[in-house]
Amino acid sequence: MSSSEIPTGSYGILRQYPKASAASEVVEQVTELGYAVLDSGYGAAELANLADAFEQTRSRYQETHGIDRLKEINEQHVIRSPLTHGGPVFLQLALNENLQLALQQLIAGKYVLNQQNGVINPPREISVQGAWHRDLPYQHFVSSRPLAINALFCVDDFTEENGATFVLPESHRSEAFPCRQYIEENAIQIEASAGSFIVLDCMVFHAGGYNRTDAERRAVNHVFNIPYFKQQVRIPGNLDATNLSVSEKEILGFTFQEPASIEDYLSTRSVRSAGDSE
Repeated sequence: MSSSEIPTGSYGILRQYPKASAASEVVEQVTELGYAVLDSGYGAAELANLADAFEQTRSRYQETHGIDRLKEINEQHVIRSPLTHGGPVFLQLALNENLQLALQQLIAGKYVLNQQNGVINPPREISVQGAWHRDLPYQHFVSSRPLAINALFCVDDFTEENGATFVLPESHRSEAFPCRQYIEENAIQIEASAGSFIVLDCMVFHAGGYNRTDAERRAVNHVFNIPYFKQQVRIPGNLDATNLSVSEKEILGFTFQEPASIEDYLSTRSVRSAGDSE
C-alpha cells in the first residue's frame, strides 16, 4: 500500500499525538506497538570508530576473563558493561542525544541505565538471545507506562538473513506468553541499518533471529529503567565520574545507590531537604 492510499481525514477525534519529530514518532510507536527504530545521528566515521572500539574491547575482555571460561558459562558472545572498561565511545553511546530525547518521553520521571552489553549473533549458531523473552524476565504483569526500555544499537546492519530481532507487536499489553500458532501468525522481524537503535518496551516479547550468513552481527544493548531495579553491573565505583554532569550521573545511577547505613540514609534526606528549600 502506498502512502497516497492511506486516508488523511478523520472525525470524532478528541485526542491525537502531536506532529511527529524523530523522537516523538518513536515514542508513539513504542507506546502503541512496543517497538520502533531510531536513528542515532552518527555519521560514517563515528560508526567506524564504534566498530573498531567494539573489536578492541572484545579482545581485551576475552583476554582478561579467559575465552575458555566464557565458553564454559555460555558468555563468549557477550561483552559485559563496556562503558566501564571500553573507553569513552561506549559512554557516549549510552548518553546519545537522540536516544535520551526519546527516553525522556517514554519513562515518566527519573530513569537510570541498568545495563550496557556488547552482543554478538554468531553465524550459523544458536545464540543465547535466540529464545523469546522479556527484558524484565519472569514477570507476567503489565503497566500503564513503561518501567524499562531496551535500546539495541546496531553496530552492523540488522537483516532477515543475519538474524534481525523478532518481536511480537503489542505483547507489552498482555500478561501471558502467547501460544505457538499466535507467534507464527504475528511475529515480525525488525530490519535496521547500522547506526540505528531498535527501541523496545522491555515487556514486549522478543528474540534474536538465526544468523544464516557467514558473518557476525554485532550490537550494543542498553536497558534503562525507573530507579527501582538494581543495575546488572554496578556502574558507580567502576566509572570515573569526574567529568560527568549532574544529569549524566543520574542516568548512570550515581544518585540512586542504596545507603550503606542509617546515617548515610539520613544524610541523603538532609541533602534532598536542602535542595527542596532552595
